Amino acid sequence: MANVPAARQALAVLRLLARHTEPVPASAIARDLDLPRSSVYHLLTVLCDQGFVVHLADERRYGLGVAAFELGSAYTRQAPLQRLARQLLVHLVDTTRHNAHLAVLHGRDVLYVIEERAPGRPPLVSDVGVRLPSQLTASGLAMLACLPPQQVRALFPSRDAFVQRHGVGPTTLPALRALLSRVRRDGFALEDGTVTPDFASVAAAVRDHSGHPVAGIAVTYPTSEVTADQRQTIVEQVIRTATDLTRRVRGRA
Repeated sequence: MANVPAARQALAVLRLLARHTEPVPASAIARDLDLPRSSVYHLLTVLCDQGFVVHLADERRYGLGVAAFELGSAYTRQAPLQRLARQLLVHLVDTTRHNAHLAVLHGRDVLYVIEERAPGRPPLVSDVGVRLPSQLTASGLAMLACLPPQQVRALFPSRDAFVQRHGVGPTTLPALRALLSRVRRDGFALEDGTVTPDFASVAAAVRDHSGHPVAGIAVTYPTSEVTADQRQTIVEQVIRTATDLTRRVRGRA
C-alpha cells in the first residue's frame, strides 16, 4: 500500500484544478494542498504524462488535460447519478403521490434529467431534457444556495441574466441572494407559480464530497390540492430523499 498516499495526493491535485476556472501555478497547488513543491512537481509530471493535466509553459500554470475530460464524458455516458436516483424518485412519488424530478445545473439554467410521474397526474414543463432558468425553479434555488456567493454573482452579473416566465421571480442579485439565504435557513427551496401558474415545487440539493451541489430533487404539486400540513410532509420527504442520494454518492450532507 506504499503508493496509496501518492494516489490520494494526485487525486487532490485533480480536485483542486477542477475547482478553479483558470489554470493554476504549481506554487499555488503546493500552498493550497500543504505539500512540498518537489512532491507537487513530481505529481504534475506524472499527471501530464498520462494526459490528466496539461502544462501551459508560457503561463507557468497547470490545467486539466484531455484525459480528465474523457473521464468526465465517460461518467456522463454511464449516468451513475441517474441510476442511483431512479428508485429513490420512484419511492418519493409513491409516498407523496405527486410528480418528482431530478435536475442538474447547466450554466445559469437547470437541466431536467429524470421525471417520475405519479399516476393520474398531468405532464409538467419539467420533462427530461428541458432547460429552465435556475432562479425560477425550486431545484435551481436549492443548488444555487450551495454555491459560493462569488459564483452566484458570476452567473447573474446583471439584470439581463434574470429571465422570467410569468412576470414573477427575482430580477436582481440582491433579491436572489435574499431567496438563497432563506433556502439555506430552511434547508429546502420553494417556488410557487414562477414556473407554472397554480403549481408549486419544493426541492433540496444533492451534494458531493466537497459540499458542491450535483443535483436537485423536487416534487411539484397543484397548490389548490395541498394543505400546509401536507406541504410540510412533502418537504420532509424531499429532504430525506436528497439526503439519501447524497449518501449514495458519498457526498457531504
